[in-house]
Amino acid sequence: MPRTSTTFGNSHLVIETGTARPDATTIVERKGLGHPDTLADHLAERLSRAYSRYTVRHFGAVLHHNFDKLALLGGASEVRYGGGGMTAPVRVLVNGRAAPMCGGERIPVTEIVETEIRAFFAERLPEVSDHLDIVFNITSNSSPGAVLTGDAVPDRTRWFNPRSIADLRERRIRLSNDTSLGTGWAPENAFESFVRELVDHFSGDSDFTRAHPWCGSDVKLMGYWDGEQADAVLCVPQKSRHVASRAEYIRNTETVLDECHRMAALRLPGVTVGFRLNARDVPEKDELYLTYTGSSIESGDEGVVGRGNRVNGLITPLRPMNLEGANGKNPVYHVGKLYNIAAQRLAHRLHEATGEHAEVHLVSTTGQRLDQPWRILVRLSSADVEVDKVQALVNEAMDEFPALTDELVSDGMVLS
Repeated sequence: MPRTSTTFGNSHLVIETGTARPDATTIVERKGLGHPDTLADHLAERLSRAYSRYTVRHFGAVLHHNFDKLALLGGASEVRYGGGGMTAPVRVLVNGRAAPMCGGERIPVTEIVETEIRAFFAERLPEVSDHLDIVFNITSNSSPGAVLTGDAVPDRTRWFNPRSIADLRERRIRLSNDTSLGTGWAPENAFESFVRELVDHFSGDSDFTRAHPWCGSDVKLMGYWDGEQADAVLCVPQKSRHVASRAEYIRNTETVLDECHRMAALRLPGVTVGFRLNARDVPEKDELYLTYTGSSIESGDEGVVGRGNRVNGLITPLRPMNLEGANGKNPVYHVGKLYNIAAQRLAHRLHEATGEHAEVHLVSTTGQRLDQPWRILVRLSSADVEVDKVQALVNEAMDEFPALTDELVSDGMVLS
């Protein structure tokens, strides 16, 4: 396997060519829009973007913050055929940090956060929006490193209480906040793309969900494919107030299965796909995936940032992955967010350039320049590669971090 090594700035770049193509065997999971982990991810990212837009508008820069430790603790509900309701609220634990002031001007952090939380649930799970218990644990403590030596105030203590945006070190040079990594690969195979589309079809705004208001959004699919045959275990909840009886629930499950087979025939022609729906159902005992809100967050389930889909929207244990929770991280210099996005985009560009499989790993060192990762590993299945062109694509990706921050803040990107 040919390997080329080079350095630029503080980065060490390794390009491996002629690597093995991924095996056809695929295990893939996707959690839908109403899954508690997806809710936690998307809410954390929404809070980061709302806070960032506020500070850009008022001060001209994204101030220090992170909401990537947010958690949702499930409430309680009562479910009946044709009805039901919430009996205990969903608790939103807003764990994180945010600068509460800049230059003596107060930033309404809790007001911003509460407004966004209530708007998020009104859009995503309206049945829950009036049943929320919001717990704030937002601090402004600086990271380790502020050593006191006399009367001088360490610069680090001003990270979350800047006198002006001139106190933000990243305005001069962007440094990695952590020693971490970002991972990306391309392309998806046909089954991975099908899993993404099918879950979104049942959990998001689609012709199917508009025509079938009983369809809930806490959808989850685990799929296995050997290149010829595929099997999928799928969970699709139903909303109790739209389901009058056990027989109606069963008819609805048949409708879902029919739709699964219809979409499989369209997206995976010639592939035999078996579906198992709501595997825990015991109809004769009325133990069914019947919910009041369409999500298990109503009945004790929890959601935590980073436990759901990766940045590419899938969970793929046979592909390279990492455990970073990207949502809610600061979009200016948090490598757990930026490097995962950059690695994924670079992998797609390398795939387009070579026509073959591409894999990218960006590894940071805390305090090193953001645009000069400590290690960059590019693995390409193509043996016929122009190294200079690969290096140019890598350099192009490293030059895009300021623009990537702007894209994230402006809501121009969906993570997971």
